[in-house]
Amino acid sequence: MKYLHTMVRVTNLDESLKFYCDALGLREVRRTENEKGRFTLVYLAAPGDDAAQVELTYNWDPEEYKIARAFGHLAYEVDDIYAACQRLMDHGVTINRPPRDGYMAFIRSPDRISIELLQKGAALPRQEPWASMPNVGEW
Repeated sequence: MKYLHTMVRVTNLDESLKFYCDALGLREVRRTENEKGRFTLVYLAAPGDDAAQVELTYNWDPEEYKIARAFGHLAYEVDDIYAACQRLMDHGVTINRPPRDGYMAFIRSPDRISIELLQKGAALPRQEPWASMPNVGEW
């Protein structure tokens, strides 16, 4: 058995690609457009890790998606959690749970999918402004 991907439905493909690719740093691996089924699938992977992919499913006909509590979050390891969070903030992303401990942070996608960021290796030394930043919203 081999893990392939996790699928997430998105309501605005352009906005989602700005978030996942431009802000978070994933890259598009492949794309499928299905005119008969009226949907687009975009597969994303972290640089250097094509084995674990996220499939963005964009249904062309508008639909409202509710977030189920059974789905927890996507998680990515980052080389520098402070730099990753700063890059996200520079792209307008809210850091819902800041990396106060130098190890873990949470953000949400435009479709409210929680994403956990974990520092590679040991936690970084605590530093401002992160150490005193409050939580915002939910994750």
